[in-house]
Order: sequence, then C-alpha cells, then structure tokens
Amino acid sequence: MAALFSTHAPSVLIVGAGVIGASVAWHLVARGARDVVLLDAGDAPGAGSTARATGGFRVQFATAPNVMLSLLAREKLRRFADDTGGDAGYRPVGYLFLAHDAAALAAFRDARAVQHACGAPETIELTPAQAAAINPHVELDGAVGAAWGPADGTIRPMGILRGYLDDAQRRGARVRWGARVAHVDRAADGRIAAVHADGERWTPDVVVNAAGAWAGALAQRCGVSLPVRPVRRQIAVSRPVPAPLDDGFPMTIWTRDAFHLRVRDGRALLNWPVDTPGANGDAWDLSLHRPWLDAVRAFTDARVPALRGVPLDDAAHWVGLYEMSPDKTLILGVDDACPNLVLANGSSGHGVMHAPAIGQLVAELILDGRTGALDARPFRPSRFAEGDALPVSDLL
Repeated sequence: MAALFSTHAPSVLIVGAGVIGASVAWHLVARGARDVVLLDAGDAPGAGSTARATGGFRVQFATAPNVMLSLLAREKLRRFADDTGGDAGYRPVGYLFLAHDAAALAAFRDARAVQHACGAPETIELTPAQAAAINPHVELDGAVGAAWGPADGTIRPMGILRGYLDDAQRRGARVRWGARVAHVDRAADGRIAAVHADGERWTPDVVVNAAGAWAGALAQRCGVSLPVRPVRRQIAVSRPVPAPLDDGFPMTIWTRDAFHLRVRDGRALLNWPVDTPGANGDAWDLSLHRPWLDAVRAFTDARVPALRGVPLDDAAHWVGLYEMSPDKTLILGVDDACPNLVLANGSSGHGVMHAPAIGQLVAELILDGRTGALDARPFRPSRFAEGDALPVSDLL
C-alpha cells in the first residue's frame, strides 16, 4: 500500500488516548515521529474503557490472526519495562478453559492445532483430573476436559496505558484531555483536512481512530461506515478472598455459559459476559443490572467453594463497554472513502491484551505504508463487504 502521507515526517492526530491510542503514539515516537498528538474526551487517563478491563491475556484463540496478534503482544509485554520504563503486570498464571461436552473438546482441539501452527506449542489438553490439579479451588461442574495455556495469564491495563502514555510524552508526544471532536473537515478526495476539538483546529497528515466504543461515530464523520458497536460488560468484585485464592489463581472459564473469574489484588473479579440492558435500553449506560449480579452470585457459590462465605463489594462493581465488530476481531487499516484515516477498532474485548501489537502495526502502516511484524490483511476494513469475515468462536 502507498504511504499515507506526503512527507517523511508525518503529523499524526490520534483520537482516543486509551491503551490502544497510547500504544500507537509510543510506537510512532519511538521510531522518530516528531508531531504526534492524542485527543481524548475524558479528563484523565483511563476515563474510557481501559480502566474497566479485567486484564486477561491469552494466546488461546481459534483463529490464526488473533493468535498471531497475541504472540506479538506477548513478546512486547515481556520487554515492556525495558522499552517504556512501565510495568505491564504480565503474569503467566495460565488460562483454564473447561469443556463440558465432546463438541467443546473438539473445538478446543481444532483451535489448539491453529495455536501450535502459529508458534504456541505450550497450549495443551487436560483431563478432568489434571484440570482439578491445576485449579483445586473450583468445582469443574461436570467438565469432560479442559484447554490449558500456561503462558496465558493476567496484565495490568492501567500499567500498560501509563507506561506507553508517559514514555510517549517523554519522547515528545502531546496529549489534550477534555478534547471531544466536534467537527471534521474533508477535502474533495475524501481526506481529512482538519479536525476541530475543544476550540482547536488540527490539520494532521494522518488521523488514527482509536476511539474505542465511540469509534463508529468518529468514522461516520469522516465518511466511513465502521461496523463497531458498544456492548455493555459488567464485572462483580468480591471482598478480600481467603489466602488460597491469591493473584496466582489461573483465569478459569466454564465454557458452558462463559462464567469466569480471576483474582486481582486479593479480590475476585467475576464475569458472566451476557448482554444486559442499560437503563431505558441505553447501550451506553454504565449502571449495574441487578438481576445479572444475582446470577453471578449463584454461579460463584456453586463453583468456587472458597468464595461461598465471601460477600460481594457493592461499591466496587463496574460496567464497561466493549467495541464489538461483526466477527469479534480487530479492524485495522484504511477505508478508501477516507485515505488518511487509519482505523484501529473493534477489538471486541481483546483491546488491552492486543494493544502492544496494534500500536506497532499502526505505526508501521503510517511510517512504512505496510505492516512488517505480521500480515494485517485479515484485519482489513473491507473484509466484511468482501464476504471474508473471520469465523467466530463462541468458546475461545
């Protein structure tokens, strides 16, 4: 693909200073880009979705593009402190996916073949007895086997955001908080000529859409139809857990209904990722759906005996927004309708774990005109119109 700019030193405006926008900024300035600005409607880091992520990391996906994203991200997480001076909090406590029927086991085996072919040979199948030995603190609830990724684990979303953002600013990137995009001027060829935000007018060579769940509205202002929608996700938080359930507890997922949990800072984070209505049907509403909480309490009591006497902390629960794409996979690239708008959207709940890789790919696209770290064609925005969306797995 041709370069996205007409100069060897492009000015880049990134809309969205969450973990993906921060990663893009860092990767640009780390390669010498000198005019990089982030705009964010929030008033401080983490005002959007990043701070509302639970912080899981895995290579156990069912499609090769997602496995490759994870492998690139894992490589970068392992050297995060050396690169940025920050702490990503990557801890390989493992991901344990419990299968409750033969169909789920078969799907795990198919996915494992993909993972191994991509370069993740550590993922394995477990018997129920082996799964119980990996995590003796849970009820398997009739599981007939499991998928185990020992190098999967947990990360610190805000640690990654601050690591990238702080070092990007040290290297010359600028951030404008409270800067909501009000208007976009476009040239005759569809390019963005100017972006108006918080009383300022910006005329960048390239604009990056890293606006998360709000990305669709920004794309529409730029003449691009972006199939990304907000999806509410709720997290319940326990009071401090008993000593056996420390932060080394593996992420454990009952795939029959997708209920899962991890332990962070001595508290259980409980997630049942089903669609729940916001107040008055508002998809952007961040209030807790109480019937969901009752179901999570029941799941927890049935499956984690050590948590049966541990109350939930009503002051600590939260609701966040996923930016969902039709195939639950990243949309990365340029739409012909707006040649200088780079899309980095639709990660569908995997944005934090994949942010290190996404930032590198976007920087390569802007500075080199193509990606070099891995083939980004599967993520191209046109795949939906071309009938080439990635297959969706309900398990991985």
